[in-house]
Amino acid sequence: MTTILVTAAGAPGAAALLRGLRENGEREVRLVGVDMSERSIGRHLCDAFHLVPPGSDPGYADAILELVEREGADIVLPQSSFDLPGLAAARGRFPVPVLVSAPETVRRSNDKAETYSLLQRIGVPTIEFRRVAGARAVEAAARELGYPDRPVCFKPVFSSGSRGFRILDPTVDRAHQLLHERPGSVSMRLEEALDLLPEQGGTELLVMELATGGERTIDGIADGERIVLGHPKTRESMRAGLAMYFVTLADDGLMELADRIVQELAIEWFFNIQLVGDHVIEVNPRISTVVYQEDLNLPWLGVKRALGEISDAELAALHSRVRPGRTALRYFDQVEWDA
Repeated sequence: MTTILVTAAGAPGAAALLRGLRENGEREVRLVGVDMSERSIGRHLCDAFHLVPPGSDPGYADAILELVEREGADIVLPQSSFDLPGLAAARGRFPVPVLVSAPETVRRSNDKAETYSLLQRIGVPTIEFRRVAGARAVEAAARELGYPDRPVCFKPVFSSGSRGFRILDPTVDRAHQLLHERPGSVSMRLEEALDLLPEQGGTELLVMELATGGERTIDGIADGERIVLGHPKTRESMRAGLAMYFVTLADDGLMELADRIVQELAIEWFFNIQLVGDHVIEVNPRISTVVYQEDLNLPWLGVKRALGEISDAELAALHSRVRPGRTALRYFDQVEWDA
């Protein structure tokens, strides 16, 4: 039996990932979930569950290492961007594979400003941005990028899962938002944002041109130099900052673009590269939402690769199994129990 320790077992994609690992079609697995919240779905879907500190805690990696040894885990599979820096820095201390890239890869990918600069340097289409802090600098950057003649957006330099992302749009209808939209709209006027931010300093932000168009991502497994196995997909029907609908694509141009990014960042293991229109806006060196096929289970194949049970050449040969048009619809579910 293979024991897999999965971090962030309460993440939005956790239920599908845990099911995909369990329904691998080859063998029984034992799943150990960890999360910083006891209300994690992993508590109910895994064979064992443990509370751990937040990924940003200095003791996080030590806590995971102790659980690897206690639970006899064969592999560690991180889900959250917040878990990556600590695990990357400590991966050499683990007696089992930790599916995370090197610390420098994680740092460069998580620092969105550095990512955008890198993309511009290697000729990958991306967005114009300004790295600033404080209301005065945000206002100046927004106007340099065209506000109010066109909307712009901002988010923290270090963020994940749409946290802190806002669109600055002078035409936004605040009365309509108040009366007809759910709480949590990402659109606001510049003046409203400036009222909430400190005049100077505070959290570093990226003020950016607003990319428009359909959203697509490339998901796969990389070896630090190239993509071993992967494919593009659409990313649609946003809800609470999360995409809820995906369709697998066949697009050699997107795969070539992703290969250039993987090589430049030296990404290992799982990755997710996100585009809006033709602009790359996000590079995540971790697993993301997967479109599963009965004959192509990307997370399980990554586990087998880490355990030395499948070669990169064998993985690459599986690319022919990718089925364009394969569709995934995410939805809310629930579990019940007696305390």
